[in-house]
Amino acid sequence: MPSPNIWHHTATYEVENRAVDLEGRIEAAMAAVAPWAGRTVLDLGCGSGFHLPRFAATAAHVVGVEPHPDLVALARRRTRRAGNVTVSPGTAQSVPLPDRSVDVAHARWAYFFGPGCEPGLAELARVVRRGGTAFVIDNDASRSTFGRWFRRGFPHLPEPATVERFWAQRGWTRVPLDVGWSFSSRADLEAVVRIELPTSVAEEVLAEHEGTTVDYAVNLWWRTF
Repeated sequence: MPSPNIWHHTATYEVENRAVDLEGRIEAAMAAVAPWAGRTVLDLGCGSGFHLPRFAATAAHVVGVEPHPDLVALARRRTRRAGNVTVSPGTAQSVPLPDRSVDVAHARWAYFFGPGCEPGLAELARVVRRGGTAFVIDNDASRSTFGRWFRRGFPHLPEPATVERFWAQRGWTRVPLDVGWSFSSRADLEAVVRIELPTSVAEEVLAEHEGTTVDYAVNLWWRTF
């Protein structure tokens, strides 16, 4: 499935990455469940490689997998000086790794909205070692300002309760987190909102919202295999 925000607006998506979760709550919550120091990490749907250096700082080896060729090239360029990072083309439903070859898998905003992502979850079960852990970070559309915007912009997606039931029935544990957006300028916030929401909805919410910050809730889902 295409990811139009980062595929078509890579520079703006970079601005978004720099603005979200400045306190590092997502990574702290992950590390509390399954630290990755000295281990093999898979970043599934790594995009331009924003998170790869963070994992590489302590991991033994990091593998980024990304379907979009231009983003693969950017991720490789970003990590070219790291001796423990590999970036490969691939998809969630066809991960180019051997069975049971990673200790920690990470998929952040990589189109894991619950129903429909079963092939990707089957691949996670294949590539994660026994005792290893997979993490999926996704929007919590049940709360927060951005959650309301998200429901408004994408009413065709499953209801939050349906998404939560999907993960829980498959043995995943939910950690709700409040992370937030904090931009250095109003122009940056507006640019990001316009790549994340349909045009009409983006203009409506921008007219209603002031400032350069947005409260933003996510779900961290995790499972040990």
